[in-house]
Amino acid sequence: MSGPDLPREVVGQTEAVNRFVRHATLRQLQLLEAIVRLGSFTRAAEEMFLTQPTVSMQIKKLTETVGMPLFLHVGRNVEPTDAGREVYDTCKGILRSLGDLEIKLADLKGLKSGRFRLGVITTAKYFAPELLGGFCEVFPGIDVSLKVTNRTRIIERMAANDDDLYIFGEPTHAGLDVEATYLAPNPLVILARKDHPLVGQSGISLERLAEERFILREPGSGIRDAIARRFTERGIRPNVRMELGSNEAIKHAIIAGLGISALSLHTLTLDGGAGRLAMLDVEGFPIERAWYLVHPKGRDLSTIAKTFLAYAVDREGEIRAKLAHTDAQLRACRST
Repeated sequence: MSGPDLPREVVGQTEAVNRFVRHATLRQLQLLEAIVRLGSFTRAAEEMFLTQPTVSMQIKKLTETVGMPLFLHVGRNVEPTDAGREVYDTCKGILRSLGDLEIKLADLKGLKSGRFRLGVITTAKYFAPELLGGFCEVFPGIDVSLKVTNRTRIIERMAANDDDLYIFGEPTHAGLDVEATYLAPNPLVILARKDHPLVGQSGISLERLAEERFILREPGSGIRDAIARRFTERGIRPNVRMELGSNEAIKHAIIAGLGISALSLHTLTLDGGAGRLAMLDVEGFPIERAWYLVHPKGRDLSTIAKTFLAYAVDREGEIRAKLAHTDAQLRACRST
């Protein structure tokens, strides 16, 4: 059938496809997906390492291509219009297909070259770089990237398939259907300044601990949620004096005498608080948690991702040994 003889609906579809091919870009689709997922032009710009004016300009061009508004402003956030949702659903499929293509091409290359992307929550940054570093020594031709961010952002990235694997705690609470492989222990301990009155005491009750001023991570933090559950089980509310957004800030606040806190033992593996922090002997602690290597259920892992998963799991003994050394240091501070 010749061009002029094509059915009208086929001609219309072809013209629409050609319009998008000529005027829309994959970058614009990536930006739209990020804005819908994050609800903000600013957060999308941060994630894509672009300025907000650049993001606004690209979305304006995509809007002109579509011929209808794509977003509505609702307070400080934005929501997609009906047209925006339709474009979003389509671009998710396009980006997913491109991700699958990358996996297949990486498999064809084998382990001599390729790219591996690892996303980890903030506390895992204390050991994840060592895992990646050791992996790169074994497979020097592979380019790796590490994204460190909070729990909420990691869940968002997982939902969007932004990375190959994720290091995550309590994957059953992520709200996503995932496959999780045990990686290493992640004990939560109660820390105080070395000269705190409770240092050296044995079997401190949760009721006594609740009288102390607590410094905790922001709402939504996995550590905060775990601590809240432990106190709630006993019908107790901790005396939260301060909320801070990073483990390093909390350690400095403890050293400054602003209160006590609960942190992962991993946060102390590098310097142990330089001898200025001690671990309290509290009933019900440490809270035994674990790290997992996680990916969305049903997603095929590339050969590189499967190899890293196996490599990381084999390092469990090394991670556990470092935790034991840190634990011994903190207990020594408690008894001196």
